[in-house]
Amino acid sequence: MSSVKKLAGQTLWYGVSSIFGRFLNYLLTPILATIFAATDYGKITTLFAIAAFLNIFFTYGLETAYFRFSAKDDEKKVYNTSVSSIVLTTAILTTILLFLSNSIAQFLEIPDHPEYVRWVIIIVAIDTLCLMPFCKLRFEGRPRKFATIKVLNILTNVGLVLFFLVLCKNAIPGSFLGKFYSPSIGLGYVIIANLIASVITLLLLAKELFKFKFRIDKKFWKELMTYSLPLIIVGFGGMINELIDRFMILKMYPGTTDEAYSISGIYGANYKLAVLIVLFIQAFRLGAEPFFFKQSTSENAQRTYARVMKFFLLACCFCFLGVVLFLDVWKYFMGKSHPEYWTGLKVVPILMLAKLFLGVYYNLSVWYKLTGKNLIGAWITLGGAAITIIINFIFIPTLGYMACAIATLCCYAFMMIASYKLGQKYYPIPYAWKKLTAYVVICVALFGLHQLTLYFTENNYIKHSVGILLFGAFAFFILKVEKKEFQKIPYLNKII
Repeated sequence: MSSVKKLAGQTLWYGVSSIFGRFLNYLLTPILATIFAATDYGKITTLFAIAAFLNIFFTYGLETAYFRFSAKDDEKKVYNTSVSSIVLTTAILTTILLFLSNSIAQFLEIPDHPEYVRWVIIIVAIDTLCLMPFCKLRFEGRPRKFATIKVLNILTNVGLVLFFLVLCKNAIPGSFLGKFYSPSIGLGYVIIANLIASVITLLLLAKELFKFKFRIDKKFWKELMTYSLPLIIVGFGGMINELIDRFMILKMYPGTTDEAYSISGIYGANYKLAVLIVLFIQAFRLGAEPFFFKQSTSENAQRTYARVMKFFLLACCFCFLGVVLFLDVWKYFMGKSHPEYWTGLKVVPILMLAKLFLGVYYNLSVWYKLTGKNLIGAWITLGGAAITIIINFIFIPTLGYMACAIATLCCYAFMMIASYKLGQKYYPIPYAWKKLTAYVVICVALFGLHQLTLYFTENNYIKHSVGILLFGAFAFFILKVEKKEFQKIPYLNKII
């Protein structure tokens, strides 16, 4: 149990940074929704979607490769080669993309603001240089410093957005604070805040970054690339699944460009309401990836992975119910000034279930990373991407952002099932899949039961009471079924 306990402790630290940091960041959603109409918010969503796509090519799977090779080779050699490689490629890619920034702005239909694109490119470059230092902290088991820097990054970002778009924007024209705001920049201040936060993060990681010696072992580098490059396809496919719908709405929605950006903004704002499950998945991944590689040589590795999956899925189920049973509370995170955002609430349960499937897939994907069969993982991801594109292509013109939510759910369901089937062939792990499936089905059924109450009453007190009752019933059920498992956990064993 000690290994699982250690993972839980690290996940807690990563979770604290993610939850606290993202919570502050998500507080920006109602603020930005108040300041900007859905059209402008859609532009912000699209620009940062571009950043996520670029991040895949800038990092080209080196994060996972570092953990894999450091677990069985000289960590210093792996770190030196990885950082040296990333510094070179980042310089080349940044130069090329800055040269193409005007064309990219034209494609995104923001030709008047190519500087937005350039700022985003620089953010991606800086964040890429931060990648390996963060990996080093995770590998060395230093989640506290990792968490501290991540929280400071978000605090800086949020603080600067509030400074520029609330304090300076509303200051008396010509005053000291008023000089820091220019209407011509507008939503660009969101990007500027992110840029400054990224620079500060890089400075805080300078000690880890400059521990490397610029040295590339050609033979080892080729071995590293052989493992990592298929992960570009995995990452790219993942980004397609996550973000291509924003671009497809922009290009395929039957309306004006402003209407398309408005639809994208509504969808993007509601997408963020999956925050609880997304935060947990992110926190888990930060601790799990180095953990899985270190555990791979232990005698009971497969059994450990199976137990981790059980605890992970249960946590995701509670996150799912915590959001979908209280949607009319969570909606206020999008603010009150633009109620058009609330029209997209119907996609949230679909997206929450999709994210749950994605989290399960992340757990299942350990098999191809451990066995070096990353190319199979790439094919699974590409299959999911194909499903996403096909469903969106067919249904966006008629269903709008609802098509995007359905496509996301179908995509991650396929990836989860495919990864499980292939994983049991190449690296069998004794998952209690019948029990785990039952937990998910029960969660969906409880949500459906809660929805029935909406047909009989609009009273918020009754709706919230029913939600609390159903959430408590699920918690009681899980404690009864998994009593023996929970009794093995320190502190909980004294309560149960």
